[in-house]
Amino acid sequence: MDLEFTAEDLAFGDEVRAFIADAFDDEMRALSAQSKNHHLTKDAQVRWLKKLNAKGWIAPDWPVEYGGTGWSHTKKYIFDMEMALAGAPETSNMGLRMCAPVVMAFGTPEQKAQHLPKILSTDVWWCQGYSEPGSGSDLASLALKADLDGDHYVLNGSKIWTTYAQWADWMFCLVRTGNDPIKQKGISFLLLDMKTPGISIVPLPTLDGPPEGDQEINQVFFDNVRVPVSNRIGQQDEGWTYAKYLLQFERGNAYAPGLTNMLGKVKKIAGLEPSDGGRRMLDDPDFRKKLAETEIKVETLNATELRMFAARTAGQAMGAASSMLKLEGSQAQQLITELALEAAGVYAQPFVQDTWAEIRGGTNTPRAGADYAATVAPMYFNYRKTSIYAGSNEIQHNIMAKMVLGL
Repeated sequence: MDLEFTAEDLAFGDEVRAFIADAFDDEMRALSAQSKNHHLTKDAQVRWLKKLNAKGWIAPDWPVEYGGTGWSHTKKYIFDMEMALAGAPETSNMGLRMCAPVVMAFGTPEQKAQHLPKILSTDVWWCQGYSEPGSGSDLASLALKADLDGDHYVLNGSKIWTTYAQWADWMFCLVRTGNDPIKQKGISFLLLDMKTPGISIVPLPTLDGPPEGDQEINQVFFDNVRVPVSNRIGQQDEGWTYAKYLLQFERGNAYAPGLTNMLGKVKKIAGLEPSDGGRRMLDDPDFRKKLAETEIKVETLNATELRMFAARTAGQAMGAASSMLKLEGSQAQQLITELALEAAGVYAQPFVQDTWAEIRGGTNTPRAGADYAATVAPMYFNYRKTSIYAGSNEIQHNIMAKMVLGL
């Protein structure tokens, strides 16, 4: 295993930095800086992704025949690291990163022709219909019913915690098509047009921001929604297989680049804010100890990801390693937001629920503290979810116990 970057890799890093400096414009930077999760408006995200598409860099994980870059895992890692260090938006919308791999692997030629070009061009936006009320992390207990009626399925029920459903043109969705006692069976994987009659979307306000601002999650209701059978991925009742395949892409992403960026912001805040003793937070021994321990965790995760991606270059499957990355990455994200809250101190407490909404509305409401403090508390609250989504950390422990330890 060789973890050293070649001269070609280093030159590629220079090229990525130059692209970001030109394409990541001032408006995008301002929106990103005042967002609790560094997300942009949909229009700004589409504009960014179209710039990446014009460069040929929008789908680093895709095979070349579908429009991918053909990069090595090393170049992909360098790209992710440079993007994260610059605070640039990710290329991880749900169409590109999650739905497309399933369509490529299991879709019909007609489904590939219909959906992949529009995902690549960002002309169609996707959301994920997995979680349901009362199911928690037990995804296999889903109950959204899809009854076969001729050449259509008729859907009744709801999905919840649906990220940016209000933006979505299409949804990839798990539905109940069978009543097998083994609950993982009888699940099918559907692609559905969000403009289909009978679909309604209700926003779910969260503690870190009201609906009129950076509103993220929703509940989606289905009332006799008719979806063509031709929109089913693969075989009926075999959707659990496709769902597990998709989750490798949701869980197995590189965390270290983003964590490095987050940690750099904590250091910046700690270098400016005073501690109780009058010194900078960065000079406080207790805080420095926690910061150093966290940095060691991030560097350890960084080395682990490099090792795993080197193995993928050699043709090895991700497998249960995706659960380990998700577990360690989500815990580190939460730890860093806790350090940011501690570093910002009292200036994180006047919690403006949505500074971003004020900026988008053209107002400039005065607040206590520096601009960087405005997003510290929202980000802290927002990142409480990272140990739950994509399968809770308890679920990841179970997966590793079963697949790695054989328990």
